[in-house]
Amino acid sequence: MFITLADLESVTDPTNSLEKTVNYFSQGGFFMLILLICSVISVAIMIWKARSLTSQRVIPNNLESHILKGENKLSELKESYQGGGSVLAKLCRLVEQEPTADLVEAAARKDLSKLRSGLNILEVIITITPLLGLLGTASGLVTVFDEFGTEEDNTAIAKGIAMALSTTIAGLAVAVPSVIAYSYFNRRLETFAARLELVLSQLCLNLK
Repeated sequence: MFITLADLESVTDPTNSLEKTVNYFSQGGFFMLILLICSVISVAIMIWKARSLTSQRVIPNNLESHILKGENKLSELKESYQGGGSVLAKLCRLVEQEPTADLVEAAARKDLSKLRSGLNILEVIITITPLLGLLGTASGLVTVFDEFGTEEDNTAIAKGIAMALSTTIAGLAVAVPSVIAYSYFNRRLETFAARLELVLSQLCLNLK
């Protein structure tokens, strides 16, 4: 089987690719529109969490290392955390004002809860997108069987099967990256929580 010049032109032509993409999504009908919206939301959350769940925004390595040495008092750490926007810097300022372990732990839990924001939406997308794909499949099959016996059998069957397959593929295509991202961010949060607990324990010891 040989690839002709016309075939190569059809692959590299951006207009042709755009037209195929539009046709692919239009075949899925209403369910494909919902899946497209879910995919946009999912990508937006991934970008947001990738930017917010960094060491610099949660537990800066230099401030963490200073505290874990155990030889520095809070007054000597001011230069490291004063004016910092990270979670650990905010907790250090709180310790400076109200040096009670219970208050610091409550504030840490609150900050970690804020860091989880968005992941619940990602979890919903993971759950509903395969189901929306299956709904699209069922809807397409209903179209196929509903048109049996009419003059447009072939056309209806082709459209129904295309709709069924496109929504199923799209649903899985949105769910799989979302599952990977959710697992990664969840694991990262657990790591930050463990590190934060260790650092705050050492910080409370330094105050004694």
